[in-house]
Amino acid sequence: MSQQQFSIQERNSVRLHKPRKYKVIFHNDDFTTMEFVIKVLKEVFYKSEMEAFSIMMDVHKKEKGIVGVYSYDMALSKRDRAVEMAREEGFPLKITVEPA
Repeated sequence: MSQQQFSIQERNSVRLHKPRKYKVIFHNDDFTTMEFVIKVLKEVFYKSEMEAFSIMMDVHKKEKGIVGVYSYDMALSKRDRAVEMAREEGFPLKITVEPA
């Protein structure tokens, strides 16, 4: 009997993709105060006074404002903390997270 030799080649291909980014968006309402929005932007999102004011004015004039772009987990975490602060103060602040 003849011996046959086989050559087996394995192909391991790993495709890496950059993680998707998500926008955190504040929406305007008639009850949440401008001062509170600025406070949340500074304390949760670490915005400067000028950045916070600018974002707050976008929310006020354009009905919504993009706070920042983050990884999915970070966007949800920041949104949840901001909503928690709003509820503690009795404000109905609406914050959404959308793919960037």
